[in-house]
Amino acid sequence: MNITLPKMKECEYRVTAPPSKSYTHRALIIAAIAHGVSEITNPLDSGDTRVTCRALRALGAGISGEPGMLRIRGCSGHFSCEKMTALDMENSGTSFRLLTAATLLCPQPVIFTGSPRMQERPVGHLVEALNSIGGRIRYLSNAGYPPVLVEGRIRGGVVSIPGTISSQFISALMIPAPYADADVEVLVTGDIASRSYLDITADCMETFGVKPGREGYHRFMIRSGTGYEGRNYTIEGDYSSASYFFAIAAVCGGFVEVAGLNPGSVQGDRMFVDALGRMGCRVTYQADSIRVERTGDLTGITMDMSSSPDTVQTLCMVAAMASTPSHITGTSHLKYKESDRLNATVDLLNGLGGNASMTGDGISITPVPLHGGVVDPGDDHRTAMSAAVLALTRGDITIRNAGCVDKSFPDFFEIIRGIAPE
Repeated sequence: MNITLPKMKECEYRVTAPPSKSYTHRALIIAAIAHGVSEITNPLDSGDTRVTCRALRALGAGISGEPGMLRIRGCSGHFSCEKMTALDMENSGTSFRLLTAATLLCPQPVIFTGSPRMQERPVGHLVEALNSIGGRIRYLSNAGYPPVLVEGRIRGGVVSIPGTISSQFISALMIPAPYADADVEVLVTGDIASRSYLDITADCMETFGVKPGREGYHRFMIRSGTGYEGRNYTIEGDYSSASYFFAIAAVCGGFVEVAGLNPGSVQGDRMFVDALGRMGCRVTYQADSIRVERTGDLTGITMDMSSSPDTVQTLCMVAAMASTPSHITGTSHLKYKESDRLNATVDLLNGLGGNASMTGDGISITPVPLHGGVVDPGDDHRTAMSAAVLALTRGDITIRNAGCVDKSFPDFFEIIRGIAPE
């Protein structure tokens, strides 16, 4: 599906944020290994979360429900599945990483595979860490990369893991740890990519009855024998998905109000709204919504986005429309996402006449007049949605394979067409 969006002169609209993908993944997995029944209200229904649901069912969790609610019968820390069950994680890195660790709660070996891109995404640090505390995980093709065969059990102990590639490796170690034979202590070395997602993990764990001990972001302690209890749980709105609407107001002028967002959320992508405020937008926080308005010029920004990885590309699109240069840092781990988002962002902007370059662990953008063209997002949902922000400033930018947004935001282009009709 190729999409060419019309030019939007000025926006005035209100929209509700879709549910958080990060919270949905974690709540589904924790509920599936908890004791008792959980009802998850407002879960995100997307390609990635459907991958997680299918895998959990295959592992023995009972999942049923209706639109807007899922009922999950937990397995009390003991998955059951057939020997050599093969789980296709497609291109969902979150599903792959979190479930690889959780599957050590299953007494049978399980095979994890995925898309060609998934088989290029490194998992060596996670596998090494899991094997050090009882896993017997083996690579089935290339060492350090999927597919893998998962077997063993979590015996507990002290485990060290680098934080540079993905915070999901750390979250993966934390989530099943209450069911280890002994206490688990996770020591994180080096810089931590996307550390705000560890706050989301800890928040979900505590909601279901297990509060990790922690020293900042470098040491987490989880007691064995504690276990999760089923809960009624509502998923909050997603700041990553809301960022595209805020960005449209920034580049097109006018205002947007996004409802369904928790103003006190621990989501790191909440910083995106602050970035727009620094660039010249007026930001207004209300009880359960945020309004962003632009009436004057945008100025460039220098900002560390290491805790807000999913909004880096969106911020780059806004920076391309500012009046002065921008330098966005803390982005090196983006090369390990669904695509190499560093190169993808630079190629996208320069392909439309922009002036963007990679510098160290960041991206530098000098605003220049853009022209129309065709954007191939490389099957990356966030590249496609970021491109839509620029597309609305011109009316002559075509996005190829726009259906890839199903991964996190299936209704994205339907909503965009509603606020920017032909």
